[in-house]
Amino acid sequence: MSGLWRGEAPLVLASASRIRKALAESAGIPVEVQPAEVDERVAEKAVPGSKPEDIAQALAVLKAEYVSRRFPDRYVLGADQTLDLGGVCLHKPVTRQQAADQLAMLAGRQHRLHAAMALAINGHTLWRTAEMARLTTRPYSAAFIHAYLDDAGDDVLRSVGAYQLEGLGIHLFEKIEGDHTIILGLPLLPLLRQLRNMGLVHA
Repeated sequence: MSGLWRGEAPLVLASASRIRKALAESAGIPVEVQPAEVDERVAEKAVPGSKPEDIAQALAVLKAEYVSRRFPDRYVLGADQTLDLGGVCLHKPVTRQQAADQLAMLAGRQHRLHAAMALAINGHTLWRTAEMARLTTRPYSAAFIHAYLDDAGDDVLRSVGAYQLEGLGIHLFEKIEGDHTIILGLPLLPLLRQLRNMGLVHA
């Protein structure tokens, strides 16, 4: 394990996201991936007010606590991200047509990405946070959407908004405001600060 990591075991990551795993490991945090098997849409309906940032935080906590009950005495990191388009929360598209519809909705507008995290142990949350980035898309055409979806393929179904900024999704944007790791779904600066505070990473 990394010389910076002081934990007795790797951090359990309650997410199947390859990007989140890569981000954590690039920062010297060893992780064990154990995705949380929860119904996000059902859980979302139970969030009071259903604001996109509150949904992201509630789901991050739910995932962290769910997985931590299966791995006693292990630190578990849950994460979730929501896309806020004028107060409307968009979800991952299921089909190419849904992806095209989301891209058309986003064209020429600003939206917010809320990236939430929670650390839990033995079913109890120790820490939580939610970070936000603003992204403005350029006014692209229907022909561009078609060409983009052809090139991006099924990758667009893995991300809310039908884009991955680290890949072809960069073509959608004219302005980005916020830490890159927020946009990728795992805000590293607040996470590392908390891990240092807990003595899990060298200060």
